[in-house]
Amino acid sequence: MKKTTLVPMLCAAAALAAAGLYSARSTAESTHLTPVAAVDEQPASAPSKETIVLAGGCFWGVQGVFQHVKGVVNAVSGYAGGDKSAAEYETVSTGSTGHAESVRVTYDPSQITLGQILRVYFSVAHDPTELNHQGPDTGTQYRSAIFPHNAEQARIAKAYIAQINQARIYNAALVTKIEPGREFFPAEGYHQDYLTLHPNQPYIVYNDLPKITALKGTLPDLYREAPVLVAKAGLSE
Repeated sequence: MKKTTLVPMLCAAAALAAAGLYSARSTAESTHLTPVAAVDEQPASAPSKETIVLAGGCFWGVQGVFQHVKGVVNAVSGYAGGDKSAAEYETVSTGSTGHAESVRVTYDPSQITLGQILRVYFSVAHDPTELNHQGPDTGTQYRSAIFPHNAEQARIAKAYIAQINQARIYNAALVTKIEPGREFFPAEGYHQDYLTLHPNQPYIVYNDLPKITALKGTLPDLYREAPVLVAKAGLSE
């Protein structure tokens, strides 16, 4: 389902929320706490930066979650999986370009590991058992996907997916795909920091704010109150 920032009430979920037909999802509905990653990178001995690109439905919520994660330096909404020429919102929204709405997470590996980043991603950022949709949004552009920057990231992600499936945290197998070798393209400026800038937008209230509550309640050691915003960190981080 295509979202719109100019007329947000076109979103089915937003329209129902505004009509009072349902309330925001509970924290329990947004949480499936996954285990500590058995295969992970070693914490860095000094501050540095690494990036991983994650897709899990609408990038507004995924970005908002990681902006509240300790050790994250920046989280930028964008598109991955398709060509640069088609990496713009109106075209990606057709579901025909191969892109997924994604978030490039830049983090300090001396403060947080990739395994911890993936734990947030699989526990609260999205439902990794939903194939090509999340909540009210449907299409391949809303798929669950990890775009690793190197073979080590791919190895850790593959191992963690297997670990979650074996632990049966969800009632179905994860559909998350690992898609290496894909370029990331930042989204338009009006998509950046969307959750923070529009906390009362019905789509955000129903679909995304429960994820922040879930992060704070289930992974408190990784939660920080003040989000790191693109407006301050910049798109290039």
